Amino acid sequence: MLNDKSILITGGTGSFGKAFASRVLEKYDPRRIIIFSRDEFKQDMMQKNFLKKFGSEKLGKLRFFLGDVRDKDRLKRAFNGVDYVIHAAALKQVPACEYNPFEAIKTNIHGAQNVVDAALDMDVKKVVALSTDKAVNPINLYGGTKLVSDKLFISANAYTGQKGCVFSVVRYGNVSGSRGSVIPFFMQLMKQGKTTLPITDDRMTRFWMTLDDAVDLVVKALAESRGGETYVHKNPSYRVVDIAHALNPGGGIESIGIREGEKIHECMITRDDSIRTFEYGNYYIIYPNFTWWNLDQHFTPGGKPIEADWEYNSGTNSAWLNAGELANRIAQLDIEV
Repeated sequence: MLNDKSILITGGTGSFGKAFASRVLEKYDPRRIIIFSRDEFKQDMMQKNFLKKFGSEKLGKLRFFLGDVRDKDRLKRAFNGVDYVIHAAALKQVPACEYNPFEAIKTNIHGAQNVVDAALDMDVKKVVALSTDKAVNPINLYGGTKLVSDKLFISANAYTGQKGCVFSVVRYGNVSGSRGSVIPFFMQLMKQGKTTLPITDDRMTRFWMTLDDAVDLVVKALAESRGGETYVHKNPSYRVVDIAHALNPGGGIESIGIREGEKIHECMITRDDSIRTFEYGNYYIIYPNFTWWNLDQHFTPGGKPIEADWEYNSGTNSAWLNAGELANRIAQLDIEV
């Protein structure tokens, strides 16, 4: 599917971009992979790491483009001859977005619109945009900007005309072990000699999702999407206090209070969306409700409709991980502290 294809990843030096590029180089023979991002230092580090991992022959498949999704002209130049675009660029830190709202809007909303416009103008075949649980019933600015971004990408399918570009969205929560997430944070505290770990709220739950899960879902969207889908991976839930117990058995836990913009549980699919949600093996698809969306043309075969008023929430999930299972999974993660 990805053999002899030209693939561009916005925000490609991030955790997802590196994991996706590695998977493509390992499993496929792409024509080229374009890493589009703002930070030349991160691009240089990625280039050196990929040279060690894959050698010069496969490294020759990579192209590093400096640019910002706020710059439509640069995007159009970068999209020239590209088959697939993975849009991973965003301002993601909740406190930073709260304090710098105009910047968050420029990148997460205006940048998304620029990606849509450039993809349509340059005849890209498919665009998959990465979303977040925070876009579901958002309570912070980051979530609000990603909700708007999701709407832009889904509605972009109504603008494709005869060009045939397909836009879809992949939604997932915090990736276990990713930079800035709770596991490396706890590990860093323990490295500093802390014996008590801080928990914002002992009721807090999250979905367990790895980078491999995220990459799998994007590959699925590239292979199957017909336009307008929002893909959600099935994952087990865990309590954050059990992460602390798994990492620091017998250690103490201090409840410090929930932070601004933080949710007790992750919600991936709301009750209002359940009427348009279908189950497919290890993932769900939420379909849009627009006049341009046609069941025969856009529906992926094999889906089973979800019962009405169902919600995919980490607090009410049917699958759970205990502290022992979490310890085993954490041991398999590649985390730098």
